[in-house]
Amino acid sequence: MLQYLTANGVRFAYLEEGRGPLVLLVHGFPDTPHTWSDVRPALARSGFRAVSPYMRGYFPSEVPEDGRYDNDTLGRDILGWIEALGQERAIVVGHDFGATAAYAAAGLGAERIRFLATVALPHPAAIRPKPRLLWGLRHMFLFRRRSAEARLRADDFAHVDELVQRWSPAWNMPARETAPVKESFSHPESLRAALDYFRAIRPRPSPGIRSRITIPSAVFAGTDDPNFRLADYERARARFTARHEIVEMPGGHFLHREHSARFITELLRVVCSAPP
Repeated sequence: MLQYLTANGVRFAYLEEGRGPLVLLVHGFPDTPHTWSDVRPALARSGFRAVSPYMRGYFPSEVPEDGRYDNDTLGRDILGWIEALGQERAIVVGHDFGATAAYAAAGLGAERIRFLATVALPHPAAIRPKPRLLWGLRHMFLFRRRSAEARLRADDFAHVDELVQRWSPAWNMPARETAPVKESFSHPESLRAALDYFRAIRPRPSPGIRSRITIPSAVFAGTDDPNFRLADYERARARFTARHEIVEMPGGHFLHREHSARFITELLRVVCSAPP
């Protein structure tokens, strides 16, 4: 059942299961909290309070009046969720834009985060543009165009399916996998907001992203990811000053969906090691 909270001046919808230490599960693009539908109950069974919000602008969360989708604003959303949920600290797990937001939150408010886990994205400040990567991330430039909304909406959002398959090429994606995000994007203001995340990207990293990560952390790297290699994650180690683990496992960008059982096992291992 959907619940709602207000943080950072925006009303957010979220799903929640379990009781215990708070774990925030932050989705990316093109996605919704559905991406954590296997992870959330597993965390709840293991004694955690698992909460997965719809990010700002993603229906049924509110489209912010200020139109801000920069990395630090997304990071402050996470810090605001922790406070709004009545907690002083939380474990944060983020995928894609959710991972970027999680990195920013850790840079801005490390004292509020017990442990950081990110999925399929090296620390953004360590990413170096290469021809292969620029080609793989070409959508980031295409989605800044005015024509992007029409392109995504065409043929019942067929391009959403194309993107997921491109980024997880070894995955036999279930037929209804992308239905939740297509439902969210069927609201024009929500689709526009999701694309505004790309339009908010700037060449210079934000203060939250420029900051070193000073808390224990882990990053999940998929061996089938067409955009990032293990070397990219190793290069990013310099951004972390506390214990940092690279968890290599099969799968592409959506490895937590492709190999959910293994991902859950590894995620529980690392979050159960988090300091109190």
